[in-house]
Amino acid sequence: MNRKAGFTLIELLVTMTIMAILLSLAVITLRANQIAARDERRKTDVATIAQQLESYYNSGTDAAVVGAKAGQYPPTQLVDTESEVKATLRDLDPKTLRAPDVADASPMSFTVAPDAAQPNPAINTYVYQPLTSADAICQTTAQDCRKFNLFYKQESDNTVQKVVSKNQ
Repeated sequence: MNRKAGFTLIELLVTMTIMAILLSLAVITLRANQIAARDERRKTDVATIAQQLESYYNSGTDAAVVGAKAGQYPPTQLVDTESEVKATLRDLDPKTLRAPDVADASPMSFTVAPDAAQPNPAINTYVYQPLTSADAICQTTAQDCRKFNLFYKQESDNTVQKVVSKNQ
């Protein structure tokens, strides 16, 4: 019997199928790890913003921020634009204002809530909700901004996460 050395078609198909399955598992694992990393970055960004808001609360009157008062959080009036956020929360790294995969040239991910209802932010949005002691939205420096909520959405399970101020 004259048999040539080599692989049969069946052996090649089995090998290719096994390699395809392993490659698919690797891609799925990589994608899950990337999503988890972006969720962790969102969590870190919001924690950093919350820390800066607490610092603002403790710092009191600041010549750079007109209307800043001790024991209050910034109202929506002081954080409507990126330049206002940078002036109000001076020690905040500007990259923190953008969610993962948002380009530096793009508008910031940090937005203010329009009302006191719980927002449903997009995955690439952080929502700041300053509140009065009566749980109304705090819009101007004339109001008493006693607490805040920060909201963001996790990409992995699409749930909205809420971070509350320490001084409520």
